[in-house]
Amino acid sequence: MKKSVLLPAAALAGAAVVMLAGCSGGSGGTPSTSGSAAAAGRACVILPDAASSPRWENFDHKYLEEGLTAAGFTADIQNAQGDVNKYSTIADQQMTQGCGVMLLVDYQGAAAAVASKAKAQGIPVIAYDRPFTGADYYVSFDNVKVGELEGQTVLDGLKTAGKDPKKAVVVYMGGDPTDGNAKMFHDGADSVLSAAGIKPAAEPPGAWNQAKSQTNFEQALTSLNGKVDGVWVANDTNAAGVIKVLQDNNLKGVAVSGQDANVAGLQNILLGWQTATVYKPVKDEATAAVDTAVALLKGEKPTASAKLDDGTPYIQVTPKLVGPKEVKDVIAAGDAAYSDVCTADVKAACDANGVTQ
Repeated sequence: MKKSVLLPAAALAGAAVVMLAGCSGGSGGTPSTSGSAAAAGRACVILPDAASSPRWENFDHKYLEEGLTAAGFTADIQNAQGDVNKYSTIADQQMTQGCGVMLLVDYQGAAAAVASKAKAQGIPVIAYDRPFTGADYYVSFDNVKVGELEGQTVLDGLKTAGKDPKKAVVVYMGGDPTDGNAKMFHDGADSVLSAAGIKPAAEPPGAWNQAKSQTNFEQALTSLNGKVDGVWVANDTNAAGVIKVLQDNNLKGVAVSGQDANVAGLQNILLGWQTATVYKPVKDEATAAVDTAVALLKGEKPTASAKLDDGTPYIQVTPKLVGPKEVKDVIAAGDAAYSDVCTADVKAACDANGVTQ
């Protein structure tokens, strides 16, 4: 099956992304031969921030470090803290010390320039979670599938509320258009929603920012005279902003999607404010990224089941949908703590849905 999506210019320089199942391998760089053997054994990782999602420092950092060091390599993992200039500075410092491979999560297009410098030094580059121009490999979840699950979440919520999708008032709240994944999430969700006869009643500018999403949704709701039946929201952090507006306006039973299975999202699901979340087990993605990095550090050629249309091999990881009954699975996997999720105001809902320590 083929899925075609167009990514924004800032993320992939106008390139369309086509996921072709069944493609394998692809040309990638080999570890730099310049510098010391110790440098060739270093995996240099840059994470984007700590605000758009708690996953980067709470989970990705830990799993990547554990996997790389267990394989016998040095892991230099740093966070750009939402600053494109800091992103570039970190990369320059890492490359000065020497990198056998670079694993980058893009932030507002900063990774593309770093990839260009790295490749000039013979350092292979892995795009982790977010695509960008110049990477040798892309490791992420099937992001169109993530969007499709989010779209299905909205449909499920409308059905539960007894609303006809063709007549429903649905608002689209997407992610930052500079993130190459945002377009895929949008297109995946829209493919499901439009097939059910839904057209967005409002679609404010996308952002990975809870406060901005809250403001944007509040303005959209005002323009709709306070009427809304469903909200496609690209992630749980943004969904929290949307839900705050719904709560302030005493609007219950609205279908709301999300992704990441963060603590606030899981609580909102248990309490009935969010329909479901797309759970992307971070450890699965990190393991795939570690396997790819280790292969490159050993001078081997990783294999991939898909490609971007610019030829970049795409290692895909499968996401999962989590509703109230599946919250316990996220906690059992260690991607959320019972004590964080099942606070005093949520404990009754945890008990009702089989969430235990």
